Amino acid sequence: MTDDQLWRSRFLAFTLVRLAGLLLFLAGIVIAFSDLVRPGGWPLLGGLMAIAGAIDAVLAPRILRRAWERQDSGQ
Repeated sequence: MTDDQLWRSRFLAFTLVRLAGLLLFLAGIVIAFSDLVRPGGWPLLGGLMAIAGAIDAVLAPRILRRAWERQDSGQ
């Protein structure tokens, strides 16, 4: 794999992880305030999903970056 392909695949992974966190956050908001899962919404489940999505969107890319730095340093 060339250097350009490596960085392109890493950027794609980084973007997809952030997007997955955002989608989980939005799904939590929808579940909390709509009749999607049950009538009247489900605030507890929606809130937990929204928090998990926000944490995922913020922390998962940092974890990926650390793993890639370890890979690049040869450890």
